[in-house]
Amino acid sequence: MSTAVHFGAGNIGRGFVGLLLHQAGYEVVFADVAAPLIDALAAADAYTVHEVGAGAQDHEVTGFRALNSAQDEAGVVAEIGTAAVVTCAVGPNVLKFIAPVIAKGLQARDASAGPVAVMACENAINATDRLREFIEAALPAEEREAVLAKAVFANTAVDRIVPAQPEGAGLDVTVETYFEWAIDRTPFSGAEPEIPGAHYVDGLAASIERKLFTVNTGHATVAYQGFLAGADKISDAVAIPAVRSALEAVLAETSDLLVRRHELDPEVHRAYVAAIIARFENPHLPDTVTRVGRQPLRKLSRDERFVSPAAALAEDGTEPVALLDAMGAALRFDVADDEQSVELQALLHSDKADAAIASEVTGLDEQHPLHAAFTDRVRAARA
Repeated sequence: MSTAVHFGAGNIGRGFVGLLLHQAGYEVVFADVAAPLIDALAAADAYTVHEVGAGAQDHEVTGFRALNSAQDEAGVVAEIGTAAVVTCAVGPNVLKFIAPVIAKGLQARDASAGPVAVMACENAINATDRLREFIEAALPAEEREAVLAKAVFANTAVDRIVPAQPEGAGLDVTVETYFEWAIDRTPFSGAEPEIPGAHYVDGLAASIERKLFTVNTGHATVAYQGFLAGADKISDAVAIPAVRSALEAVLAETSDLLVRRHELDPEVHRAYVAAIIARFENPHLPDTVTRVGRQPLRKLSRDERFVSPAAALAEDGTEPVALLDAMGAALRFDVADDEQSVELQALLHSDKADAAIASEVTGLDEQHPLHAAFTDRVRAARA
């Protein structure tokens, strides 16, 4: 049986990527630094993924192993040395921390073993490219070319809502029925791994941006506007007319960009947007606005779900009012147990100028056509 090493044994790792790799016939080796979680996985024979929504099923996952990548780096390196697939779902900011271990695993890999497929499954554009850059930086210059040739790096687009889990769920994971794992087939030259739950596409830009600017932008919009409206669950927030209107206005703006940029069929995309909104309305998903809205600084950064489409529209001469309003709502996301929320509020209460804060948060310089309008939102949030 071929092995798949997966970094990140959290809910997405177990309930989405790990499940699909298991169903594809791989022995999944979970690698994580969370000792209690890894210890629980190592002691378990199985866990169950519970779907909620139309056509829901339960899926049992067995035949996995678990390694603590902080305490047993050598074990993880050895697994990568013989694995067929290496994936991760750790968050974009953590890629730089797992890259050195993957680099060592590639160094230890026998060139005759054939290339291992490396795929980052993150909510970020071209996350695998970013991971590859970190891996390259961790390798000695004289070895880089030969070591990198032992892997095929493919970008992916992933989509499955995995909410905060009910108390006492243990290793079991509750997920929505809908999922999508799109993988760019072009780097594989016809030798892509067999993963029936995934689908391969020729070039991934359209798939990544369609998902990021619809699902992620929409989800965060509901979270931030819902937070201000006093909602608890995402499904409750969408039911508030003002929040629903804000969501529809944001997705109208991103749809305009997506249809033009990627030459999408407008009717097909309109149906996709409607399906995404229906997912947010799923009352069986106990997802909260505070969980979905967490890490507002990351979500307001340059290449993320708000600034990336809003900046593109502004550069085309269109002021993205609904996106800017959602970004303004994100500035008011004040949750004491979210580290980035605390950091953002401290920044807004600092003595820095409005324009300087706008640049620091978005990564846009003062000459960018979106900067002045976002500075207005910063000023309003500080009032």
